[in-house]
This record gives sequence, structure tokens and C-alpha cells, in this order.
Amino acid sequence: DNSENNIFWVTMTDLMTALVLVFMVLFFYTYMTQYYQAIQEKLEQQKSSEALQESLKAQNIDAAVDVSNGIVRIGDLSLFTLNSWVLSPAGKDYLSKFAPAYLNSLFSNKYMSEHLEKIIITGHTDSQTFVGKYSPDEQYMKNMDLSLKRAYAVADYMINTPYNKQNGNKLRKMIVVEGASFSEPVIINGQEDFSKSRRVELKLIMKNDSNKNK
Repeated sequence: DNSENNIFWVTMTDLMTALVLVFMVLFFYTYMTQYYQAIQEKLEQQKSSEALQESLKAQNIDAAVDVSNGIVRIGDLSLFTLNSWVLSPAGKDYLSKFAPAYLNSLFSNKYMSEHLEKIIITGHTDSQTFVGKYSPDEQYMKNMDLSLKRAYAVADYMINTPYNKQNGNKLRKMIVVEGASFSEPVIINGQEDFSKSRRVELKLIMKNDSNKNK
């Protein structure tokens, strides 16, 4: 009886060991598959961002494109007069060229067309705007209001430019506007660069993007 019990427990131990090994192999395979897919998606996004950069450059449109994440940054002096959310004549002229080139480039790119979920337009100000005129909290919220209105002005103008209107239904579901006040300043050599902090950013959010809630 003891011999049979020992055989039984040895058999059960071998079975449990085998199951653990199978589980570990499946876990490792799943992890590596997801890791590989994430790497491939990152490479595709970077390639698409580089294509966007080249498209804007070919049309002589000055815009700072971060090819690592697709964020486009436009300085406020290209769009607005000081402390205003109303687009300047130069700003309208710039967006009349930039918006169709930007949107048509996105929608003509196969990867972007299939995976793009949101285009987030965010206004940013600097920490010296309205300083001394209000309390710190009031100053922050005045800048929040200004940054949000600037983002809205850009989105409103872009959506009415002559981009390929076949993509209009897609675009209307994608556009999101945000205001960030001066919460994300541009720091150079340990100090805020006020002129660079005042900007409008266009950020692309892809489907299943881990950064969408950040």
C-alpha cells in the first residue's frame, strides 16, 4: 500500500510540475507576443509620424513634429496676438495651409487611417501671462480659459478648411480640445522658456494606446 501511495504522489508531483511548466511557457509566449506587437505598433507610429513630417516639409509648412510620438507643436506667435485667443490674419493663413496638409496626410496613411482614434488639440500658456494682476489661483484659471479657447479656435478653423471632406465624419468623431494653462512649461537649462511654453499641440491617440489616459 505504501508503494502504491508513493507512486500516486510521484505521479501527481510530475503532473503538477508539467502543468506549471506549460503555464510558464504559455505566459512567456503571450508576453512575448504582446511585447512584439507593441514594438511593431510603435515602429508603425514612428514611420507614420516621419511621413507626416516629410509631407509638411515638402509643402513648406513650418511645424515641429516629434517623430517619436507624432505630437505637432505650433508656437502661439504663429497663430495669435499676445494674450488673445482670436486667430490673427497670419494665424489663419498658416492654418489654411497647415490643416489640409496635416489632415490629408493622416487620412491618406493606411496605418493612421485604420488605427487613429483621437486628435487632441491642447492649448498651453506660460507662467508669466496675467502674473501680478490676479491671485495665483485666479491667474492659473485665467490661463486655463485662454489655453482652452486657443485650442478651440484652432480646432474650429481646422475643421472648416478645405481638407478631403470624405473624411469629415471621421474627423468630427476624433477632434478633442483641451486647455492646460501653464501646467506643462517648456524647460530649457533649468528655466522656463516662456515663448516656447506658449504653444498649441496636436497629439494623436491610437486605438489601444496605453498613453490615452495619461
